Amino acid sequence: MIISASRRTDIPALYPEWFMNRLLAEEVLVPNPYNRKKVSRIRLTPEVVDCFVFWTKNPEPMLPYLKMIDRLDYQYYFQMTITDYEKDIEPHLPSTEESIATFILLSQRLGKNRVDFRFDPILLTEKYTIDYHLEKFDMMCEWLHPYTTRCIFSFVDSYRGSPFREPEDEEKVMLAEGLSKIAARYGLPLYTCAEKIDLEQYGIRHAACVDREKIREIIGYKLDLKKDRGQRKECGCCESIDIGMYDTCVHGCHYCYATASLASAKSRRSEHDPESPILIGHLQGDETITDREVESSRDIQLSLFDFM
Repeated sequence: MIISASRRTDIPALYPEWFMNRLLAEEVLVPNPYNRKKVSRIRLTPEVVDCFVFWTKNPEPMLPYLKMIDRLDYQYYFQMTITDYEKDIEPHLPSTEESIATFILLSQRLGKNRVDFRFDPILLTEKYTIDYHLEKFDMMCEWLHPYTTRCIFSFVDSYRGSPFREPEDEEKVMLAEGLSKIAARYGLPLYTCAEKIDLEQYGIRHAACVDREKIREIIGYKLDLKKDRGQRKECGCCESIDIGMYDTCVHGCHYCYATASLASAKSRRSEHDPESPILIGHLQGDETITDREVESSRDIQLSLFDFM
């Protein structure tokens, strides 16, 4: 079983104490995103959790807990997003320079294969132009290429209520060509995340962020995992269980799809109790709690290549 922590919110930045309490309790309760009365109990023991995938824009608050996670014998890696936006787009995040410093520290602690560099989403405005992004990306790659094994990027998606338009295909190609030249100069493999457009002519492949082969390298055994049917068609991730909740991230990024509004997220976060089995608030007594059947995804079938 792979645990995603989390596409729905930034657990390492905002809820690390709660996460550690859940590991010590060896279980977590996760309400259905569309019906709070339906709650899943998920067992969290090293015997069933093959790997955690942490998604974050600021892992610094998680750093003091890494030794404990290691002692408890869990495996994990980080997807860390660093963008080139200022406070007009990302009002409550560390600066790009601070994020780069934290990335390097995390990589030195864990090893570069356990920290992926995410440069996403890319959006275009009068201020944040193609040239702007390419200049900043060059600077990031110069600093980060010794500390990671790949970079994953995506273009902003247009959805209801979004203040940003999706770049035109021509703009995507111009960005991709520029990004690929920069990444190649630093020997950094470049991937897209859940993008329809084919950019292989620029040496850019489609990524699997929850990556079966990457996880195998980290944990040391094969996994029997299928493609995650709960994600978009273009997503290459293998199946995982997400333990986060929507509308709980207070970074305030203007392009975020997981938060309805910053005010809503702040209100919900005010109900957070790190001792609670659920991320926000407490059980009210009218929930139906179902034990989710979970087990290790270790592939016990042997092939000829296992003996070579």
